[in-house]
Amino acid sequence: MNLVLLRDDDFPALDPTGDRITLRGRRLQQLRQVLNAQVGDTLKVGLLNGLMGEGRILAINEELAELQVSFSQPPPAKLPLTLILAMPRPKMFRRILQHCATLGVPDIILLNSYRVEKSFWQTPFLQPAQVEDNLLLGLEQARDTVMPRVRIEKRFKPFVEDDLPTIVAGSLGLVAHPGDYPACPRQVSQNVTLAIGPEGGWIPYELEKLAEAGLQPVQMGDRILRVETAVTALIGRLF
Repeated sequence: MNLVLLRDDDFPALDPTGDRITLRGRRLQQLRQVLNAQVGDTLKVGLLNGLMGEGRILAINEELAELQVSFSQPPPAKLPLTLILAMPRPKMFRRILQHCATLGVPDIILLNSYRVEKSFWQTPFLQPAQVEDNLLLGLEQARDTVMPRVRIEKRFKPFVEDDLPTIVAGSLGLVAHPGDYPACPRQVSQNVTLAIGPEGGWIPYELEKLAEAGLQPVQMGDRILRVETAVTALIGRLF
């Protein structure tokens, strides 16, 4: 945990100065067991969807930690990227959410595809609380405070025909797919809309519809990548 993320309810209601926070649960255990934090230590802190700053530990024990905090720094800039992702396997999904938050992806759209198993949409990891928990882990790693937006689209054709052209407008639209396509560009300096398919790739019909909506097919070479590897590799190449 490189940043302690704080919410409004971490501030005691009776604190007249508004600069004291109380931590319990997972964050407290991280302070005690991982960081070995002691009274007087100074930590990086941030308000969820707000500024970052520092917190000085005033007290810490098995039940709680009390910190005095101040905020003055803006969070790091997000990538100019909208990521459209065919719903991954549940075991992979958690890691991908964390990676996306760490890398600075601001908008994630989870899309259905022919090769996405119906059971993937039933995973408890799609519950809002689970999604948020994994995004928070990514933000803490990167020292960021701004929560990525996650949108779920279970109907491929209506989304691609009705919504995707508007999303792509004004950006460089790309769809990653193995084959005889141009190489994915490097170090672009504009907004990007990037679609990454499921393991096995998009079917021809889906690739055609994505192209009609404004996404140009690109490839990353001869190697076939796992989805989580492709996400990290493509974002690193683009930005």
